[in-house]
Formats: sequence, C-alpha cells, structure tokens
Amino acid sequence: MLSIKVFYIDDIKFSDKVSIENKALTVKPLSDYITLISKDARFSKFIKNVNISIINPAEKNISINSIMDFIPISTKVLGNIGSGITHTLTGVVCMLTGCDEAKTQICEFGSSDGILEEQVKFSRAGTPKDTDYIIHIDFEVYEKAHFQRECINACHEFSDIFLQDIRNVLKKKEGKTANERHDYEDYVPSKDKKRVVILKQVAGQGAMYDTRVFASEPSGFTGGYSIIDFMNMPIMLTPNEYRDGAVRAMH
Repeated sequence: MLSIKVFYIDDIKFSDKVSIENKALTVKPLSDYITLISKDARFSKFIKNVNISIINPAEKNISINSIMDFIPISTKVLGNIGSGITHTLTGVVCMLTGCDEAKTQICEFGSSDGILEEQVKFSRAGTPKDTDYIIHIDFEVYEKAHFQRECINACHEFSDIFLQDIRNVLKKKEGKTANERHDYEDYVPSKDKKRVVILKQVAGQGAMYDTRVFASEPSGFTGGYSIIDFMNMPIMLTPNEYRDGAVRAMH
C-alpha cells in the first residue's frame, strides 16, 4: 500500500530557514549553500557558479539556459519507494538549467535555451502547471566540463542537497493536515484477468543523457543508481514504485 499526502503551495519566498506553513514555502538563499561549491571537490572541480531564483507563475517571459530537468518535491515519511507514506508538494517544482563558461548549453540532441514560456508546454505530463512556482537552479560549469558524467552528476547532487532541506521539513508535516490523500495498492490480478506490462525506454548514453532509479527520496538523486551502470539492462518496477518517483529522468 502506498499513501501519498499532498500539501498545497501558493507562495514562495527566501528566508533564513526552510518552512512550510499556511500554503507558503520559504527556502534558504544561495549564500547558505555557496560554500559547497568552493570547499567540496565534488562540486568545485566542475561548477564555476550557480544561481537560485524563484519564478512566479506570471513571470515566464524570461530567458533561460537549456533545461536539464524538472523535479517534483516529495519525501518518504514511512517505508521505501513504492510503499508506505509519501508527502508531496503541489504548486511548486524545481527546474535545473545550465551552460558552460563559454556559454555552450548543457544539452544532448538539442538545446532548450531561450524564453521559458516558448520552450515549455506547461500543464502537460512531465511539465509544471501554468500556475506552479518554479525554483530555478542555474549552473555555470567550466568550459567543456559538461561532456563528463561526473559534471552533470555534480549539478544534480547539488540540487538534491538544496531540495533535501525542503524534504526534511515536509517529512515532519502532520499527515492529517494534508490537503489531499491518495491511496494506491499493488495487486496481482486473478488468473482469468489479463496481466499488463508497460515497457518504457529511457535515456542511458552518458553525460547529460542519463536516467537514475531508486534514490533515497522520490524523484531524488542521492542513493540512486544510473542505468548506465546497469549496462542499460531492463529493470522491473511495480506500478507503485513508478508512481512514487522511482525514476529520475536526468535530461
């Protein structure tokens, strides 16, 4: 059994601490994380600069670098991915973008840099709603560094550290105060019923074209496994594991 409890967000601001109260989310500014870039070799080797901003729903007529990922914000309260209790936020999503210091976009087969509202079809499967706030994390990496998997992983790992501070607060929210609750049960159909398997092809070529599975948190990075390291072999997921964010599409 998987229970997903939903908390609405309709305002976001920067503050000295992370909080989720009265449908308002406050997040810590970049200054609280910038030492990670200068002092941690995982990041300083590849990331030259990073910027964190908040994009309001009506402010999509802005120029962005190529989009690396959209990330929902969810956390496990009980159990592992696919079971137990998950808390999730709606009304807000995280967007990663980036380029290198020569302004070469971080992309694979085509760049999505440009005006945000022209590059994204909002309110579609896999994209934010028109009414969502966007936490925008924009990376500038060293020239040609983005051709290395470790560089792209460093960007995703940095964003995961930022998002984990939000998840840790979300994890402590009283479930009974959630705005919605959805319960899902995996079951094996009886012998006279059809059994359906859905096959999904995912990216696994390297650098910015990768897919990660079974992170420690839903749609997370830390603790997960790249399917490249699995030699792109098939992986079986239950419907609830997929529903609960077992897959992180890093492209």
